[in-house]
Formats: sequence, C-alpha cells, structure tokens
Amino acid sequence: MEAVEMASLKRPHSEDDVANVDEIKRQKISEESSKTGSNSEQSVDVVTEQPGKPLLEDKKDDIILNEEGEEEDNELEESDEEGDPESFADMMKHGLIELDVGITKFVSSHKGFSGILKERYSDFVVHEIGKDGHISHLDDFSVPVDDEDPSEEIFTVLSNEDKQHLEELQLFKNKETSVAIEVIEDTKEKRTIIHHAVKSLFPGLETKTEDRDGKKYIVAYHAAGKKALANPRKHSWPKSRGSYCHFVLYKENKDTMDAINVLSKFLRVKPNIFSYMGTKDKRAITVQEIAVLRITAQRLAHLNKCLMNFKLGNFSYKNHPLKLGELQGNHFTVVLRNITGTDDQVQQAMHSLREIGFINYYGMQRFGTTAVPTYQVGRAILQNNWNEVMDLILKPRPGAEKGYLVKCREEWAKTKDPAAALKKLPVKRCVEGQLLRGLSKYGLKNIVSAFGIIPRNNRLMYIHSYQSYIWNNMVSKRIEEYGLKAVSGDLVLKGGTAVHIEEADVDNYTIHDIVMPLPGFDVIYPKHKIGDAYKEMLSADNLDISNMRHKIRDYSLSGAYRKIIIRPQNVRWEVVAYDDPRIPLFNTDLDKLEGKPTPILATEGKFKALKMEFSLPPSTYATMAIREVLKMDTSIKNQTQLNTIWLR
Repeated sequence: MEAVEMASLKRPHSEDDVANVDEIKRQKISEESSKTGSNSEQSVDVVTEQPGKPLLEDKKDDIILNEEGEEEDNELEESDEEGDPESFADMMKHGLIELDVGITKFVSSHKGFSGILKERYSDFVVHEIGKDGHISHLDDFSVPVDDEDPSEEIFTVLSNEDKQHLEELQLFKNKETSVAIEVIEDTKEKRTIIHHAVKSLFPGLETKTEDRDGKKYIVAYHAAGKKALANPRKHSWPKSRGSYCHFVLYKENKDTMDAINVLSKFLRVKPNIFSYMGTKDKRAITVQEIAVLRITAQRLAHLNKCLMNFKLGNFSYKNHPLKLGELQGNHFTVVLRNITGTDDQVQQAMHSLREIGFINYYGMQRFGTTAVPTYQVGRAILQNNWNEVMDLILKPRPGAEKGYLVKCREEWAKTKDPAAALKKLPVKRCVEGQLLRGLSKYGLKNIVSAFGIIPRNNRLMYIHSYQSYIWNNMVSKRIEEYGLKAVSGDLVLKGGTAVHIEEADVDNYTIHDIVMPLPGFDVIYPKHKIGDAYKEMLSADNLDISNMRHKIRDYSLSGAYRKIIIRPQNVRWEVVAYDDPRIPLFNTDLDKLEGKPTPILATEGKFKALKMEFSLPPSTYATMAIREVLKMDTSIKNQTQLNTIWLR
C-alpha cells in the first residue's frame, strides 16, 4: 500500500482575488515538506497533455444527500443557470477551481486521460440503495388491487373548467365558499362518481347533492378550513390499508425537490406529505423510493399518463413514511464518452479505484458556483460578523448573472434600501429575496433575525460548507505529510467513538480505517502535525478551535467524523466502441419495461467510451471517484471553459 505514488493537481493561479487571499492564508499555515522523487509531484495539465472534450459536470448536486436529516417546507427557488456555453463560461470565469477548496491530491499512480461525463444525461444513472441493501428499480407498473378504490371514471368525469374552479376553491384563491357542478344525464351512479372524483382529487373538500330549479347539482365546499388541505381526510382511508403509499420514482433531468413539487401540484396536495431517503441529482436518470401520505396507488399511477420525464411504479402500502438518511447509499452506472486513455491506462485506473479507492473530498457542488463561495458566508456566520454575511450575499459580484439579480445587487449597493432592492427581483424566494424581505421587516440593525427568515437548511448549508472547506484542506495536508498509511496519532472509529492510534497498534490499521474530523465542539483531533494544522487554519480565520459553540444555537457546530478514503463496492467496467454520440450505450429501467432491445455495440468505432458501475455510501461524491479515474479538475469553472473552447 505504501508504494502507491500520489500525484498533485497543479493549475495557474486563480483570477479571483478572494480565493487568492485564502490561498495566501493556507500557505502561511502550511509547512511544505519535500516528497520522494519527482513522480509524487506529477503534473496533470488537462489542456495540453489530454486533448479532447473534457469532463462535464452539471451545476446541481450529483449525489450529495441531505446530511442534516430534515427538509423545510419552503424550499428556496434556484435560478435556472442553463444557457449557451459561452454565457455560462463567462459566468464561471470567477468561479472556484479545486485548489480553492483544498482538493489537490490523488491516490493512484496511473496517468490521467480525458473523457466526457454527462454528454447525455442518460449517461449518468443513479439507483438508490435502501437500508436493507435492496437497490431500487422501476420494473412494475401494476397497481395493487383494492376494492376500496373508486373507478377509473373519476379521472374523466370532471371537465377542465370544473377542475380549475375546484382547485381555486381548495386553495382559497377566490371569494366563493362553494362550487356547484351540474349533473348531466342524472343517475345515482353518475352522482356517486362525481362525489368520489371531487373528494379524491381535491383533498380538503366535502360534497353534497342539491336540487336547484329542478336540476341536480353536486356542491363542493370546505369542511375543515385551511388545515384540511395539508391533512387529507382520515375517514376516507380504509383502516386495513397502510397510511403511506410507497412507490419507485424514475425521473430524468429533474432534481428530487423539483419532482416532489410537480407531483404535489398535479395531485393538488402540499409537498410535505411526501417523504424520501435522499435527494438526487438533476442532470441524470435517477431511481429512488418515495412515500406519500394517503394518496392511492391508483391516483399516482394515473400521473404516468400526463407527466413528462417521470414514471411511477412498484406501488405498495405501508404504515410508515421514509426518513432522510435511512439509505445505505447509491449505485451508479456512468458512461464516460470519447475517452483518450489506452486500454492499459483504463485498466490501471479502474483497478486502483476498486482496490484503493479515492480521497473522500467534498465535491465542488458543496461550495457554490458563483464568485462568492458558500464557505465564505459560513465563515462570517461563525465569526458572528453579520454585516459581512449580509454583504457577501447581497453585494455585486463579478461574472455573469441573471439580469434581475444584477439590478437587485446594484440597487442594494447604491441605496442599502432592502425594499427598493427587493422590487428588482421577480423571484422573491431566492436567498437574496428572502434576506431582503427579512431586512425590510427587521431593519439593518437586526441582521440576525433578517437572516433567520431564510429556511434553516439553507442557512446551515453555509456553515457546513465551511466545515467541508476545512476538512478538504486538512485531508490534503494529511496525505501530503503521511501518505497512504496509518500513523500514530491518526483517528479511527471504535463503536462510533473516535480514538487515537497508538504507536504499538499502527500495524493493525490501514488508510481505509482512518477518519478526520469536521471541526466542532464535540470532536477530537489527530495527535500529530495535522491536529496543529486544524488549530492554525481556524485561528487564521479568527476562530477558536476549542470554542465552536455559537451565541445562536443553530450555528453551534458539534462536528463529525468522515473517512478519508472510500473504496467503492460492486465496481465493474468495460470499454465500448461507438460511432454515433447520440445513441445510448445501455438500457435504463424504463427501456427494459418498454421492451426496447439491448443496444448492439460495435467492436470498432470512431470513439471509445468507458462504462463503469460502482456503489457508494451516503454523503459521498461520485464526481470525486470519477476525478480519481480521469485525473482532471472537476470544477465547473475549469470544465466549462475547456468545453467552450472545444465547441468553437
């Protein structure tokens, strides 16, 4: 193990002044130590040494799962940053690259090569692994037979106009207290179907039959006020049936929260009646389990007829919801197209990934995509520097942004008037809009309360980003100092408790046992140079490592432990040839359900692709595993600019 050489990633200095300040700070606290031989400082120049189309990474999270174990009902909206490559590349000129967030080391000795990730979003497929080890697959569209279910006619008996009026009534969007639906071709059976349709499709509404001028009307009205919308009627659900309908959600090019919002809109329910074990990437095909409170499999299955890029199946009724973090991990099927590596290079890279693994860095998604990294905001929160927090979020920033955000920032810089700046925002639920609304309500002298309007998970994202920034830097330094072997003073977990390795026990451990702490008040630190480095890095940021409790309880960091090397499970790979970049190179769950033939791959072709499969535990970044294979900088800044050059 000790013989494995490490390569460092070098790059030109960043143009971002703020990043340079942080780099200088890191240099002040780090002690450069000479490594053995020139190979240990192997330079990987992705422009000259590895021509060809580079790795592309989507702007959304690839697989990082919510680690806080909770979700807010009022999720913040994100601006859609997709556009032409030139404009996005311009925006990313001021973004981060890997060195800016401490990602500098590799553990394998093979020579890197280039490849394209996510040329098609169908080249990146994620299957959730449940807590029982079962990999989620969509392979069954059938609906559980239930005598209690209404007939299929409930989906067609109401006109579009009726549905619109009922939805407005349900959501209290008009002044009417009821909606009357005339029963054409009046029969008892027809009236019963309309009653069922209204109650099933519009939770919170009750119905009654009335005679008006000799005609029969079904009258819909609110039975229990606004609370009824969030709590589907209990009396309408059979006692013998589990309260939660579990199903497998197959989605393409949508992240999990977007998908939940679409489903809740079509079902006319609040998003918080859905539960899931982890959030999944947008630019990918993902398969995961979802649970929803008191919505029938029949209603859910009907959505397959009217939703694009979604499929629901594998329905079952259970008595429990799902909880964030209950999963074992995710299984990935990834195609890297147009690879330049030789067969030997590919074999070396994949054998190393399977046998040694990769450094468990927090990926670039953790730190944001703009000129103001999220970890800088987190640092200001921990410093209790609220003017800095406000300034970092609202000040004008270099790089292209949506026009309304630019105008909002300009207005803020000019007037410091939150109400005036807020008027420039058509999207009020972005972070900037939420903070401005808070400042309008509480004033500039109470920034803490104003910032508190932002949903809790979004606030905590900033300080978790700072923890991740420290962790990445410290792990790079740990590997620089001690290589890929356990040493005295390292930390390992025993029964969930961190303990130091004693000199006499060093031979009982490998690099795969070692953990490093995310800084906090409830963790211990290594008893060697890296323990001092933690203290020095935090001290350079005016933070006291021995006092990580914050005046505001939400922002007190307890800390955690994270393995420094992850060895993927179930690693498989093959190199395939192809001529047409538009053809899929494997079948998805949906392809199999629809009976599509397995792609016939050529033995020779203009291009080569590496198809790889592997399983990772939660809170682990697939992009960091792919980085180890390709030895390329995975930052959006680097990849987008290279890709723009390729497209010219």
